[in-house]
Amino acid sequence: MTRDLVQIVAGARIGRTRDVARLLSLIEDGNPSVAALLAETAGDTPSARIVGITGSPGVGKSTLTSALVGVLRARGERVGVLAIDPSSPFSGGALLGDRIRMHEHATDEGVFIRSMASRGRLGGLAAAVPQAIRALDVAGFTTILLETVGVGQSEIDVAAAADTCLVLLAPGMGDGIQAAKAGILEVADILVVNKADRDGVEATVREVRSMIALSGSGADAWTSPVLSTVATTGDGIDVLCDAISDHERWLAVSGEGEARRLRRSRDEIEALALAALRSRLETGTGRERLDHLAREVLEGTTDAYAAAAALVDGL
Repeated sequence: MTRDLVQIVAGARIGRTRDVARLLSLIEDGNPSVAALLAETAGDTPSARIVGITGSPGVGKSTLTSALVGVLRARGERVGVLAIDPSSPFSGGALLGDRIRMHEHATDEGVFIRSMASRGRLGGLAAAVPQAIRALDVAGFTTILLETVGVGQSEIDVAAAADTCLVLLAPGMGDGIQAAKAGILEVADILVVNKADRDGVEATVREVRSMIALSGSGADAWTSPVLSTVATTGDGIDVLCDAISDHERWLAVSGEGEARRLRRSRDEIEALALAALRSRLETGTGRERLDHLAREVLEGTTDAYAAAAALVDGL
């Protein structure tokens, strides 16, 4: 690495905001130096807990994230926030409006907020999230809040990226049956009914709890609590933080925490390997080989399965 990159890593390790931001920019842009940068941090044991926050648009994810930051800071934690915004299909840009809702933390040196564009990736997250999480961990943040874009019924990548996954609901946005259809009972470690000052919150909580009871979790399994919050006023946020800590302890005792981190490392390696293979297919001899095999399939001298096997063997 160049001297400048070494200084970036050194500055990030001591939590210097400017260097952390520069490191994340290099990661987002896919800079070739990222591999060397992360190799410098390979000996640092991951220690931050990762809390994912997901839910449909309009349930108050950004406001709840801001409220969580306030409570966690009051408890002495350093908090990193990765807030994913959807990219425009036309310009490729994103509003990145989470900074607007979290403006009260802008001058707090114990908080680092980074808005990231999804850049067209489905699943609610950006492709650079795993490396960005590692960078914030190296920078000494004890809790990393990962807020997804507004998701629908299948965008649940956050469940694989986080230690604890919060799924937000709001009164009037569907009953417990809809919650089950969306698959959130499987990915949610904690269910949060936000905007609990609205009518219908008791019915929503009751219906979701009934659906969880019907799921029939084992005796040793974690039973997802259903909590009510009003993020705009802070009501229920302390109880939510306590539930996150309870789940963290369960992860450690049950061994599920290590299993989740192992799966996360495996997924990261697989994603990077596939990206490298795709890059090789798009340039040079890899592209030529792909075009040659495509011509053979078109002419009927081979089939697509055999061509794919030959392509993989050649790589």
